[in-house]
Amino acid sequence: MKKVTALAMAAVVAASALTGCGSSSTAETTAAATEAKTEAAAAASTEAAKEDGKTYNVGICQLVQHPALDAATEGFEAALKDKLGDNVKFDLQNASGDSATCATIINQFVSNDVDLILANATAALQAAAAGTSEIPILGTSITDYATALDIDNWTGTTGLNISGTSDLAPLDQQAAMLNELFPEAKNVGLLYCSAEPNSTYQAELAKKYLEEQKIPYAIYTAADSNEIQAVVTKAVADCNAMYIPTDNTFANNMEIVKNIAVPARVPTVTGAEAMCEVGALATLSISYYDLGVAT
Repeated sequence: MKKVTALAMAAVVAASALTGCGSSSTAETTAAATEAKTEAAAAASTEAAKEDGKTYNVGICQLVQHPALDAATEGFEAALKDKLGDNVKFDLQNASGDSATCATIINQFVSNDVDLILANATAALQAAAAGTSEIPILGTSITDYATALDIDNWTGTTGLNISGTSDLAPLDQQAAMLNELFPEAKNVGLLYCSAEPNSTYQAELAKKYLEEQKIPYAIYTAADSNEIQAVVTKAVADCNAMYIPTDNTFANNMEIVKNIAVPARVPTVTGAEAMCEVGALATLSISYYDLGVAT
């Protein structure tokens, strides 16, 4: 089976970088000027860090271990190592998919007074936001910050000690790809975990784009990993194809999806490359390693 992937980091860097503090960005500010200022500030900060000889301690809370999130963490660590060398140390903690464990990890980082927290995935970001209003927080592998942080009247900035990057995939193009690959599909299953706010956010957007493409669809949700087998079995029985967005619960259980969908010859399109590598047919995705570098 053919795997379709696409790297779109120019769009990620230009469209998805956030500012932690401040109220809004002005229309007159160009992307080029913003990038130039960011690069200049980063260069000055890097030189200052190297000159003062301080070792910066960075706590990394990753929600769960799977290839996409792993790649984002690796890219983040590589970028900081490149800039700071031996002046940066990492404390990488994995929450094994448990939100309560994320809170425990963040409390440990706060107790250790780390210089920076990387929150990898939505539950990790929510725990970090609840755990400290003083230590700088960066998010990565976050689809929508307004949804994750429950921010009304979103302006593009959090107004908090939080910044980061978004992994929102080009959902409109994924819907178009579905239409191109399966023009005769009578029913496409849209599967996601209802406990993940950013998955719900993606699903709402996906529904809009599927309707624009006149693709018939049905919704199938799992509350947690224990329900995935039953949900996928139902979807495979009802549908000609399946679409799964960048959902951490499903990403961590793609073997289950593959073991049900492949024998049934029901193709699956996913939101991330790492999910596609485990039995799915195609994706149009970003590079999570590059996302970590951008973060």
